[in-house]
Amino acid sequence: MEKILTQQPANCIKIVLFGPESTGKTTLSKQLALHYHSVWVPEYARDYLQNKWDRDRKICEPKDLLPIARGQMTLENELAKKTDSVLICDTDLLEYKVYSEAYYSGMCDPILEKYALENTYDLYFLTYIDTPWQADDLRDKPEEREAMFNEFESALIKYKRPYVLLKGDKRTRLQLATEHIDLLLAKYNDAV
Repeated sequence: MEKILTQQPANCIKIVLFGPESTGKTTLSKQLALHYHSVWVPEYARDYLQNKWDRDRKICEPKDLLPIARGQMTLENELAKKTDSVLICDTDLLEYKVYSEAYYSGMCDPILEKYALENTYDLYFLTYIDTPWQADDLRDKPEEREAMFNEFESALIKYKRPYVLLKGDKRTRLQLATEHIDLLLAKYNDAV
């Protein structure tokens, strides 16, 4: 059953947008997919949790994390088959692990943790908290953005994930991100 959390082999570079809520991940991931005429993997948790909120007026609970993780990896594995250049992921399982530990007293389901650490990506873009907070039904704790940012960066360092910090306005972030992706694509194309 948990094989669905396994990242399937893909013939592309995989990029993850990573960081606290309301830091521009979705906006930038869509821009990058458009820029590269490639594929964007949306954040499965957004729809899952919005539907839960609309239906029951309940927020995310620990029991939601594995279904969310399964949905995320199903999307990623399906969409990875549709590109041979770059796959832009709005999130990954490591992000869900960070949120789980932050919201549930340091706890993370061992199955989620296993696959969060096993699945790999070519580069993470860590989005800084210098974007305006945008409230919605799912976002909370705007006063804890810096603490959450530190949790995300600590996870990338702890698990030795390659990352680039993105700060500034949308244009600045897009330019820096494309510079790094272009370098990866050049290496990838030379190797193929």
